[in-house]
Amino acid sequence: MKTQYYIGIMSGTSLDGVDLALMDFATNPPKLVASHFVPMPEQIRQKLTALLHSRSTSLQTFGEIDHQLGQLYAQSVNNFLAKVRLKSSEICAIGCHGQTVWHSPNGEFPFTMQIGDMNIVATQTGITTVGDFRRKDIAVGGQGAPLVPAFHQAIFADPNRFTVVLNIGGISNISVLSPHQPTIGYDVGAGNTLLDCWIEKQQGKRYDNNAEWAKTGKIHTALLNDLLVEPFFRQSPPKSTGRELFNLAWLAKKLEKYTALLPQDVQRTLVEFTVQSIADDLLKLNTQGLPCELLVCGGGAHNPLIMQGLTEKLPMWKVDTTNDYGLDIDYVEAAAFAWLAYQRMHDLPSNLPSVTGAKSAVSLGVIFPK
Repeated sequence: MKTQYYIGIMSGTSLDGVDLALMDFATNPPKLVASHFVPMPEQIRQKLTALLHSRSTSLQTFGEIDHQLGQLYAQSVNNFLAKVRLKSSEICAIGCHGQTVWHSPNGEFPFTMQIGDMNIVATQTGITTVGDFRRKDIAVGGQGAPLVPAFHQAIFADPNRFTVVLNIGGISNISVLSPHQPTIGYDVGAGNTLLDCWIEKQQGKRYDNNAEWAKTGKIHTALLNDLLVEPFFRQSPPKSTGRELFNLAWLAKKLEKYTALLPQDVQRTLVEFTVQSIADDLLKLNTQGLPCELLVCGGGAHNPLIMQGLTEKLPMWKVDTTNDYGLDIDYVEAAAFAWLAYQRMHDLPSNLPSVTGAKSAVSLGVIFPK
């Protein structure tokens, strides 16, 4: 059987690096053939972190980061192809999310901004590239996010099961796949963002490996309750969020009256915050008496405290990971952008109005010829 290879590229809010997924759409369901991870170069990471924290930059700096990210994506693809021994001519297209630096879907002039020059990706790889996926959805009245539920529906929907796919990246988001209602999906809160920011501030580490530091702390109930009163959690979907809300400044304000708290207790409480915000949303769902399965993916699926907490708080649910269905937990989002590129190249709809609030289903993305 002739292959239909597409490469998906994702770099998320955690700024840890670039995920690449090689998907074959000649099979049904599509198959994850290979995957690759490239750590974010420290110079680019520092520039992005400064941009996200300061919320301002010069046009010169902004343009330079855009260019550097384009080069990073292109080099990552070329190294990936060398690793799997494929030629650029064997790849139908690349789907590249770009790096989100701002997401503001609810204002008078709604917009979302992902950077990384796709012209550079297309020319330096010799592969047609699809990017700028989110703005078409906003143009037709949607939130521009989340986009992955359409992929989850295509891959994981089961007519005999109520399935929720939970991605815990920088932000936690869910796709609700019910046999009896349109798919919905939305952000449910801070995933790893605050956990990663806090341990980096306290210990200079990028993340808390296996929750080892959090395991040394205790849950502080009063702080947990203060975190959970954030108005975002009372909003009805469709809704989306990001570092614009959940950041160190937000956390510092919450911590003002808890000056005696040990740093590890804050970390442990932040883990519980991530778990509780997810569980609260899932427990509101009408599962229609069907068997319920939660499929977890993203970096948070590696955190044993998060997985344990979800299992304990959701006793009626079977808690698994996407690994059990042939999709590596670390590459589901990258695989989704390969799928989005496939949809765009075939001019097929790739947003779900029931998810984003868009007025119509449209084919997302801008094509950058090789």
